[in-house]
Formats: sequence, structure tokens, C-alpha cells
Amino acid sequence: MSPRHPSDYDESDVRVRPGRRGSRPRSKDRPSHEDAIPGFVTAVDRGRYTVLVGAGVGGKKLPERVVIAMKAREIGRKGIVVGDQVELVGDTSGGPDALARIVKLSPRKSVLRRTADDTDPVERVIVANPDQLVIVSALANPEPRPRLIDRCLVAAYDAGLDPLLVLTKADLQDPSDFLSHYAPLDVPYIVTSTSGDGFDGLEALQDKLIGRVSVFVGHSGVGKSTLVNGLVPEAHRAIGIVNVVTGRGRHTSSSAVALRLPGDQGWVIDTPGVRSFGLAHVDLHRIIEHFPDLEPGTEKCPRSCSHDEEECALDEYVASGQAGPAGPSRLESLRRLLRARSGESD
Repeated sequence: MSPRHPSDYDESDVRVRPGRRGSRPRSKDRPSHEDAIPGFVTAVDRGRYTVLVGAGVGGKKLPERVVIAMKAREIGRKGIVVGDQVELVGDTSGGPDALARIVKLSPRKSVLRRTADDTDPVERVIVANPDQLVIVSALANPEPRPRLIDRCLVAAYDAGLDPLLVLTKADLQDPSDFLSHYAPLDVPYIVTSTSGDGFDGLEALQDKLIGRVSVFVGHSGVGKSTLVNGLVPEAHRAIGIVNVVTGRGRHTSSSAVALRLPGDQGWVIDTPGVRSFGLAHVDLHRIIEHFPDLEPGTEKCPRSCSHDEEECALDEYVASGQAGPAGPSRLESLRRLLRARSGESD
């Protein structure tokens, strides 16, 4: 039998092979989800999101409840992290078997981010919408790591967050020498120590957290989770033990979690202990903006000046006294942070 010529076919001969998803045409229209309700992401665990609904979240006074949700397809590859404001549809009852869908991610006011190292172009958002970065460091056991603290300060300045330095274990080491290292940076600080029945300095720390969303960072073993448990007694965050041989702490918090302060006075976001804080994403020019006493002196700097080179005009500016009596120490602090960003100080 000879093959048929194409002109011999008519419409009745046309067959459509159904695809795996059927032959129904796809629509570009997406549901508006006008019935979606707002929520606040407090934890993330393997594709499941713990979301607080109600309590005035999103400006709507709904009955407060905790909802477990998954990310809807229309969100795409957008990452959702602790601190995000989202909108939910589906079963938002908060029951034990209920599962809602996150259909919208609200614009973020701020983000705390880091990279794996200073050469990695891929940045990772750790927390969304904080307004304060609490940098926790022990004065002893384990020894403080000033360069890691410097890097956290750079991240705070770049993100537009207010930094707060919290020094723990002052009962083991006097903090005076360490604090003198940071005095030129004008970083607010709280010193805590362990007493027989709790923490000294905990109330002062609580005052700094009222009305704010504060994210806690620090390397393992510094007492970060202990502080969080003192601030939010029902948190029950696991506490690590410092290795007597290496002087390093064990990671006890495996993921970030947002915890509400008693009396609904603010939020504390506890994060896993870090051993490095990559800053490849940080624009060096943003760091100088946080030194208003030095910034005018950069007007005479050569183009693309790193502010840490022989041709930098800041040396002459400071030497002339235009930056005030604290100018020399402030300039050294600026350059210390710039070196922390470039990795030269590690």
C-alpha cells in the first residue's frame, strides 16, 4: 500500500495525542486570592512553614492561631524565611491535620543575609524584616572572636539594622579591655553574667528589645540560647556545651525560630551558631555611610578608593583634626571593618 499524500488528509484524520496533563489549554490567569489572610512566619522546617495568624498580624484582628503551611506553586522559587509576612489560603484553622498554602510573599523591609565565604556570589537570606542585630559573644569559654563580631557589624550596617553587642560570662572575665576595642565604633552593649539564680543584665537586655524584631547571632557556645531561654522561658532552646579541648561550642539550634517576648513586647529570632559570616554581598561604600564624621573626608579620595590605601584622603582629613579628637581611632575602626569585609583580617 503506497503512502498517502498530505493533500489527501482531511480534518477527520487529525488525532491529538493527550499529554501527561491532558489537553486542556493552560491559562495565564491566576487566582486573586482575595480571601487570603495575613500571617507571620515563625519557623521553617523541610518545606513546612509555621505561621502565626491573628494577633493583629497584617493589620487584621483575627483569632490568633498557629497554622502549618506549604508554599503554593505561584510563589515560584522565591525563598520564604523566618520573619516573612505572607498571605495564606486553604485550611487555616490551625488544626492538627490542617495544611494551608502560602500564596503571597509581602515586600521585605529589611533582610539579614550572608554568603558562604567572601568569594561566593550566592547570598543567603537568614531572616526577613528584623530591625536590630544582637551580636552575642562570650568573654571566656569560648574566647571571643573579634573578627567575627566585626563581620556581623558590617552585615548590620549594610542591612540598615541597629547593632547591639551582648557580652556573656562576665563572671569569668572582666569586659573592660574587650569593650575598649569597640568604643570608637559607638556600638551599644549589654554585659551579662551568671548569678546564683539567673542572669545579671537580663533586664537591661529586655529593655533594648521592647517593640523590636531582634535577631540573635553568635558562634556556638557563647550562651545565646541560654539568653533566649531567659528572655522567653517557654522557648526551651537546647543549650550546648563547650568542648574543653577545642574551646568550641556544639551547634544546638538547627534552624532559626521567632519567639514572642512575654507581654507581646517584641520578637526574638534565635539563629543557629555560626563559625563564619561571608560578606561577598556587601557594598563597601555603604560601610563609610555609618561613619558620618569621616564620610566628608572621602570627597578628595581618588576614584575607586578603598579607603585603606596610601592615596586615601582620609589620613590627611583626620590628621587635620576635621574628624574631631576621636578621628584616629574611628579611622582605624573603619579600616578594620573594611578589612573584615575583604577577608584580610581573618
